[in-house]
Amino acid sequence: MKIDQVSESVYVVAGTNVNWALVSDDRGVTLVDAGYPGDTGDVLKSVREIGHDLADVAAVLVTHAHLDHIGAIPTLVEQLGVPVYTGAEEVRHAKREYLQQITPVQMVQRLGTRRGIVWVAQTLRVCAGHIGMSVPTAQALDAEVLAGLPGGLIEVPTPGHTNGHTAYFMPGEGVLFSGDALVTGHPLLLETGLQLLPGFFNHDEPGTLASARGLGSVDADILVPGHGLPIRGDLARQLVEFAG
Repeated sequence: MKIDQVSESVYVVAGTNVNWALVSDDRGVTLVDAGYPGDTGDVLKSVREIGHDLADVAAVLVTHAHLDHIGAIPTLVEQLGVPVYTGAEEVRHAKREYLQQITPVQMVQRLGTRRGIVWVAQTLRVCAGHIGMSVPTAQALDAEVLAGLPGGLIEVPTPGHTNGHTAYFMPGEGVLFSGDALVTGHPLLLETGLQLLPGFFNHDEPGTLASARGLGSVDADILVPGHGLPIRGDLARQLVEFAG
C-alpha cells in the first residue's frame, strides 16, 4: 500500500494493482472505490493513516462494481453501516442482477505471457473466496447526496467499461476520479500515460472510448485513475491530446 496526497483533501492509495481514494474534510471521509477483497485490511488502514477513525467514513462512492473496486465494502457495511452509492444503472450491476466482468476463459488467455501470469496469480490471491461478491446495499446517488458528502463531488456518467460506470469530479480542488473509464497504467499494459484498459476488460469498447474522450470537457487539474499513477498539472492538454 502506498498513499499519495494529490491535493489538500485527496489521498490516492495504490493497493494490489488498483487504486482507491480518500477525500477528507471536516465532515469526515468519502471513500472512492474500495480495492480488491484482499486489500480490505489496507483500505481500513489507509483511513487511519490519514488521521481518521473508521467511524469517520461517511460513504463509499463506487465507480463500477468490478471485484477490484468493491473489496472492502462488505466489511465497512457490516461493521459500520457505511452507505454505498453508485450510478443508477451500476446499482443493478453491484447487486449482480447481471455481470459485466472479465471471464475465467479470458483470464486463462492471459497466461500466454510472463506479464499475464504474474497478473493472474496476483488477482487470484486477492480474490480467493470472494468471486461471487456483490453489494446488496448499493444505492443510486443523486446531486444532493453527493453535495452533502465530504468533498462535495459531482457525478460524471462514463458508460462503457460497464453500463453504469460513473466518474466523479471534485470542483473545489479540481480533482477528477476517472475509475476505469481512463487509466494511466496497468500490469497488462506495456506503456504508461492516458489510455484505456485492454479491450477484454471493457464491456463496450466504443462506449469506453467515447466516455474517456468526454472527460476532456471536465475542468480538472488532477486525474485520479482506477489504475496507474495520478496526473497533475497539464491535465487539460493531455486530455485534449488523448481525445484527438
